[in-house]
Amino acid sequence: MKHTKGTAGRRAGRFLALSLSAAMVLSSAGCAGKGGSQPSGQAESGQAAAGQTQSAAAGSGKIVNIGVTSSLNTLNPLLMDGVEMNKYATGLMFLPLVELDQNMEFEGMLADSVTAEDERNFLVHIDDKAVWSDGTPVTADDVVYTALRLCSPVIGNPAMMYYVFEGVGDNGFVEEGADHVEGITRVDDKTVRFTTKAPMSLITFNSSYARYLMPLPKHVIGDIDEKALTSAPWFSRPDVVSGPYKVTEFDRDHYVSYEANKDYWKGAPKIERLNIKIVEGSQLYAGLKSGEIDITQNTMSTIPLEDYESVAALENVEVSYGDPITNQSVFINTARITDTKVRQAMLYAVDRNQLLEQLLKGNGEVADGFLSSASPYFDSTLVPVSYDPEKAKSLLAQSGWDQSKSIRFCIDSGDSTFVNAASVIAAQWAAVGIKADIQTMDINTLMSTASSGDFDVLSVQYTYPPVDPYADVAWLLGGQGSWTGYTRPEVEEALSNVALTNDKDKLKELYGIVDRSVQEDVPMFSAYIIKTMAAANKRLTGVKPSVYGFFNHVEQWDVSQ
Repeated sequence: MKHTKGTAGRRAGRFLALSLSAAMVLSSAGCAGKGGSQPSGQAESGQAAAGQTQSAAAGSGKIVNIGVTSSLNTLNPLLMDGVEMNKYATGLMFLPLVELDQNMEFEGMLADSVTAEDERNFLVHIDDKAVWSDGTPVTADDVVYTALRLCSPVIGNPAMMYYVFEGVGDNGFVEEGADHVEGITRVDDKTVRFTTKAPMSLITFNSSYARYLMPLPKHVIGDIDEKALTSAPWFSRPDVVSGPYKVTEFDRDHYVSYEANKDYWKGAPKIERLNIKIVEGSQLYAGLKSGEIDITQNTMSTIPLEDYESVAALENVEVSYGDPITNQSVFINTARITDTKVRQAMLYAVDRNQLLEQLLKGNGEVADGFLSSASPYFDSTLVPVSYDPEKAKSLLAQSGWDQSKSIRFCIDSGDSTFVNAASVIAAQWAAVGIKADIQTMDINTLMSTASSGDFDVLSVQYTYPPVDPYADVAWLLGGQGSWTGYTRPEVEEALSNVALTNDKDKLKELYGIVDRSVQEDVPMFSAYIIKTMAAANKRLTGVKPSVYGFFNHVEQWDVSQ
């Protein structure tokens, strides 16, 4: 997600909404299917298609099948958005400049260094050893070419939010036909300078831009007409890549099959064929048990909560739990529920520990605000508000709440766990005098409802990047036009300062101000934060499921039998 401080950031809101849903559906723990977006009847054909791919590859060497439940929209870096599934599947072919590792530190992928000259200028140096699969060196020209195309109004992808760079309009685009971007320039064969319009921290540059910029080979596709780049068949089976794998087959609804790039500059992958199978969450257990699926990942693969015990009992797999980053966020429209006491009562009335223990079997945590214990900026001294229905009743009495009034509570129909949780929450609200009309809808309708502001309360799973939640927090607390409609001077000042510093202690202090304000005014609260399960077949070596860094060293994956 991208965002900047001040007016430019607020102008970006209409574009940010295009990629916000990515953060919601990165992991939908407990969903029966793929975030509720997959029509019934497609699962069987998808499984068959993926199985055919595996069979076709039989005898061709070592094969690993990754089971995912996230939808895949594109393998074209020029059409990239905030959806991690798209990013990871594409990044196997075209390395991003940097990526987060398992410890949530930035690791060079195509770049070997990213440094800040000052608060507006960032130097990216491409690894001297980096070459395309045809042997041509990866250069600054490839980076500059790709960045220019990402700013093109002809390609028309606003999700990357390049409006932050000098020479790019507030709509995220340069003039049609432009041959350069003023703020993205070649310094030498291996170095590119990025210049922003306003001060930005190196953390935000890396998290929001360097992680999502996947340079393309200018010497191969530079002559393709700009209009054709969005639909060019080359992207479905590129013959020149910078990453460890090349796509051989691609069905966006069912599977992606890859073959190893034997000329990969970091070393030829040990796994010769890699398949990503897109299945229903309910199929993961059977696939892991039979061996048709070798591994799942915490954010791309949703093992239903009701299957956790069964998966953990399998003798052929090893399970692990990711850091708590998937936040079941409950957003309150402060333009409709204006009284702080009412919003506070709504929080006091909910027994979040009950939800955690009964619905998540303890696989998660309760916290107030946006940050979980997975974030380096988490303030452990911020004690979550305790369940206190009598306090809730008192606050409602003080506010003069009209108990005949019913609030519109919108939720994702595809998240079976929270559908159950919402019923519990509504019952607990009713017990203190708040009537709630639960309205379930598919994720796309829910996102449209959120953007329109036509709700009183809305809940969705939201992944706030632990290392840089700034973009999402600044948008969600952006006042009028944001989902909460909430802001206050202390929050605005804290977030403005967040954008300017890389100091972890300072960031912890600033995010603490934000989270304490949210706890006090309750424009949102977290119902629970999920630790998602992942599983890996014991025959795999050199790989462990993780929230971040899963594919960083995929060339080292191997099978022992």
